Amino acid sequence: MAARTRARRRALELLFEAGQRGLTLSEVVTMRSNDPEYPMKPYAVEIVDGISSHREEIDEIISTYAQGWTLERMPAVDRALLEIGTWEILYNDDVPDKAAIDEAVSLARQFSTDDSPKFVSGLLSRILDVKPTLT
Repeated sequence: MAARTRARRRALELLFEAGQRGLTLSEVVTMRSNDPEYPMKPYAVEIVDGISSHREEIDEIISTYAQGWTLERMPAVDRALLEIGTWEILYNDDVPDKAAIDEAVSLARQFSTDDSPKFVSGLLSRILDVKPTLT
């Protein structure tokens, strides 16, 4: 597994845990940074910090283009993957947009419902289509 793929998975775990436990992302990162058995990946922290910095915009964009779905209604894993993918597409020029989508879909296959890969792919593809109007 590539280093960035592992970091995305770790970021997914951090986002999911924060949501489930009602903690801030910084609280979860601080708490998990001291785990010697599962060291923190620098890119995972970059993702989580980036999402924290742009959360309002990211969640508004996801809500706008997720036709018929509110953030609260989405499975927590899907919501976290959409936040990661949206952040990479809009705010991280080091990751090719298609790679961000492919990675999110791959993680959805591993960790979410049977319908999630198609949902995540469709929504992130739509965000990619409108990216020029968002930045």
